[in-house]
Amino acid sequence: MNDGLTGEPQANAMQVVMIGLGEEKFALDAGLVREIIDPVPVTKVAGARAFVPSVINVRGNVIPLADLRIRFGMPQPQNSADTRIVVIELNLDGEPVLVGVTADKVYEVTEISQADVQQTPRVGMHWKPEFIRFIAKWREEFVIVPNMERILN
Repeated sequence: MNDGLTGEPQANAMQVVMIGLGEEKFALDAGLVREIIDPVPVTKVAGARAFVPSVINVRGNVIPLADLRIRFGMPQPQNSADTRIVVIELNLDGEPVLVGVTADKVYEVTEISQADVQQTPRVGMHWKPEFIRFIAKWREEFVIVPNMERILN
């Protein structure tokens, strides 16, 4: 969304990268996203946490590959032609860390207006509320804006 006059983004809007995990849509803060790549070979890591079971090589950098479907208790379909890895940079324990996140589909970079933000309901959610920053409306659908720091810590 822009202000219609200058083409500048609205001050009360958040730039996001829309991704799909199964039937759900998630909005990742675009400020965290470093790149989006096609799937690459993975190396399993013995003793790793279930939701970060492997590492990948991205231009000579070894980075952990997280599967949010595991963290959210979702079914894990096989990779498809639409599967991508979204490389994000987070501050974990005060250090910048690159993490790859598997996405069943990447839709687009867009904006979510503050006017479309909804509080996370306390009842009826099958995910831990601390994993969700908020829920917003996008194209007449509800999308989840996850708290990536809490999910990956």
